[in-house]
Amino acid sequence: MTDFLTNRVTVPGTAGDQDAGDDDAGRPVNGRVTGRISEHGTATRGTGDGAPAPAAPRPFDGARRLRALTGVDEELLTRVRYERSKYTALGGVVLGTSVIAAFSMWNFATEALGRVSLVALVPTVIWMLFVLNLDRWLVTPQPNARRRVGPLLTRLLIALMLGAVIAEPLVLRIFQTAIEERVADERTDTIDQLRTNLVRCNPVPSTTQTVTPEGCDRTYVLSFGKTPGERAEELTALRSDTTALQKRVDRDATRLEAIDSEVRDECRQLIRIAATGLYQRTSECLRLRDKAQDYRTTHHTDENEKRLARMNSRISKIEAEQTVSRGAFLKTRADGIEGRLNEERAKQKEIGVLERMRALEQLATGNPVLFVGIWLVRLLFIFLDVLPVLVKYLSGESAYDRMLTSASNSAVKIHDEETRFTERRAMANLEIAQDAIEQEVRRHRAESEAALREHTAAMNIRVRQAVNALEDELRRSSTV
Repeated sequence: MTDFLTNRVTVPGTAGDQDAGDDDAGRPVNGRVTGRISEHGTATRGTGDGAPAPAAPRPFDGARRLRALTGVDEELLTRVRYERSKYTALGGVVLGTSVIAAFSMWNFATEALGRVSLVALVPTVIWMLFVLNLDRWLVTPQPNARRRVGPLLTRLLIALMLGAVIAEPLVLRIFQTAIEERVADERTDTIDQLRTNLVRCNPVPSTTQTVTPEGCDRTYVLSFGKTPGERAEELTALRSDTTALQKRVDRDATRLEAIDSEVRDECRQLIRIAATGLYQRTSECLRLRDKAQDYRTTHHTDENEKRLARMNSRISKIEAEQTVSRGAFLKTRADGIEGRLNEERAKQKEIGVLERMRALEQLATGNPVLFVGIWLVRLLFIFLDVLPVLVKYLSGESAYDRMLTSASNSAVKIHDEETRFTERRAMANLEIAQDAIEQEVRRHRAESEAALREHTAAMNIRVRQAVNALEDELRRSSTV
């Protein structure tokens, strides 16, 4: 029965309540056990005078701590002690899920930091406590749970999403070796491709108007102070002039060699002068000599040969300068390319989480066996996180659930009755107060009316007396 003044409920004692070996059993008082309504609508233990019974100190109870992770009411569970093992095992599943979540967060934090650090313990502990509390809320027994499909689906959806978040870092950890090899290969290919583009987009300039190769933007173009192409046009023009001059010199030399050959042949012949008896060259020899000398004078063969020698010397000098400039350009380009490569390598210090996820996806693409293996591991961890909810809601309605529903409904009915009783009592008090007020008003109204009548009568008497006195005065005046 219910005592509305103390908000307590009395429940008949049971054999389970009187079991001296049960730590959770209450002590019967006069064959009955008294208690208050708990947060789940169950009766909690108390003493006969309404005060809670002091809990006796007991050693550490691991099973009780595990059951606390399921949100079960130990006071109500004492009536169905055979279900303790079920909720103890469920608490172990909840604890195991939170430990897996902590391991997952530890891997995620260490990969994000790039090293093992005590700083990673902060998000790990926070995540573990969050998952532990969330799973506790998901599996906490609820009254009339079988009648509410919406909350059940919501809890399953939350568990699935949480499992997917927890599973990904663990999958990355399992395939860590293959992922790191894949990322290393990608980084090497990126460096090689960057080096190729830098070399292609920064060729050795052959002229001052070197055209940038197609597909090269400012990302791949380097800046240089001096380039070998600055004197390339001068060298090209000088070589062209030298070639033309060389052809003319060769042509003149060939013609002059032919004339000189004729001179030598003709001048070998000597004729004897009859008058003197001496030998002398022929007039044809002298003519050919004059012809050769005249050819040298008119065609400037000596000057052209000297000019050609100077031009060849200048070409050799410019080529030497070009060789030095080309070497300096190649060294500067090599230093610039190496600097850009070092900048790219600096960006590739640690492997980030997103980079690992992309590498894992690339590994799975085109490899059905690896793809199936990755998803099997993911589904395994997702299933492990959903397991507490599945164990709870697929095990069927237990005696504890029925007792919890009954106790909750009873608590609701008791509260409704108490509310109605309080309402009726308040209404009665209001009616009594209203009647008292109405009586007081009627009393004051009667007193006011009596006072008014008495005052009116007194006034009438005074008026009558004044009229009588006035009439007497008038009579006396008329008599006189």
